[in-house]
Amino acid sequence: MASPAAVPLATSVYDPDCRRCPRLAHFLDEVKHDHPGYFCKPVPPFGAAHPRLIVVGLAPGLHGANATGRPFTGDWCGPLLYSSLHRFGFASASESRSVDDGLKLIDCRITNAVKCLPPQNKPERSEVRNCTSFLGAELAEASQLRVLLTLGTVAHQAVLDALRLRLRDYPFAHHRRHQLTDALVLFNSYHVSRYNTQTGRLTEAMFHSVLADIRKLLDS
Repeated sequence: MASPAAVPLATSVYDPDCRRCPRLAHFLDEVKHDHPGYFCKPVPPFGAAHPRLIVVGLAPGLHGANATGRPFTGDWCGPLLYSSLHRFGFASASESRSVDDGLKLIDCRITNAVKCLPPQNKPERSEVRNCTSFLGAELAEASQLRVLLTLGTVAHQAVLDALRLRLRDYPFAHHRRHQLTDALVLFNSYHVSRYNTQTGRLTEAMFHSVLADIRKLLDS
């Protein structure tokens, strides 16, 4: 399967052949053997070439992005994220079905802290660090970036590492806003995972409230 990246990406941002993490590379080989039709590569960012908003998730899901090649597409996490982005004007449609469904993101890009599928959805700290250079390069190249939205603590820490900032100065909390520079704001949200949404830790109203504040900021 060819890379489904929506925009050209430098190898410093995305390497489809990356094998830096032996555990993840071996796991992808095993999953590809069991599911030959799955993407089973590092999953590229998806969205606008010059985003003002970048949403940072954790990692591809086994039957989601790892299967389809697009972040948050094909599993439980995607519907809340994409329907919410559409509601606030960041997506052309309310759902993401496949890489060829015609969906466009508007002023927005979605990426992950870890580009490869981790076993049990739990990347090791060293694997997150191995991907930090890709995330850092992506943020550095986003010249129009004004807002970062991190979904969960792992994504939050990865963004801080990429920007060489300290967690103690910017602690994670749902719906917290951090002014990183005069031009860049970081918002936190609980991850749109099945566990969080089914247990009520993250409700649609809670997530919409975060995006409403982001929309207001970008429109100001």
